[in-house]
Amino acid sequence: MSNLEKEVREKYEKLTKLLIEKNLTITTMESCTSGQIASLITDTEGASAIMKGAFVTYSNEAKIRQGVSKDTIEKYGVYSKETATEMAQVCRSFYDADLGIGVTGSFGNVDPNNADSVPGEVYFAIATRNAVQSYYCEVPPQPTRLDYKLYMAGRIVENLLENKHDIKN
Repeated sequence: MSNLEKEVREKYEKLTKLLIEKNLTITTMESCTSGQIASLITDTEGASAIMKGAFVTYSNEAKIRQGVSKDTIEKYGVYSKETATEMAQVCRSFYDADLGIGVTGSFGNVDPNNADSVPGEVYFAIATRNAVQSYYCEVPPQPTRLDYKLYMAGRIVENLLENKHDIKN
């Protein structure tokens, strides 16, 4: 196990235990991380108490079928804060969870299905019952696809643990 994976796993264990303690539920709609975040959350014993479910929406079609507006994707691009925001809101609402995470972007290569693809550009959003915040992240080159997913999952969990989303209140 790489140092990156070890660090990210430790942070997700801390997050999952905190959510269990606070009785806060979570869900994800993931594209470029393709379920890695949901997997990391559920690697901790007791996660079934807080993980409502998750979507892996790797294609535009999948995002639209789950409730992301086709107009948003066409107007702003699939790789945008607007799309990430809708992804977070849609999954949170669908599962009636306290927190919803949406993540979309390109890692190491241009996506041949989306003209707006810029390698290393990722957008994510975190929706609570009261608000939604979107973020932009430049992902440096990584040695493997797993490392890209872990890097991004790490950035998202750090954001969640920084007390910005009603978790520690």
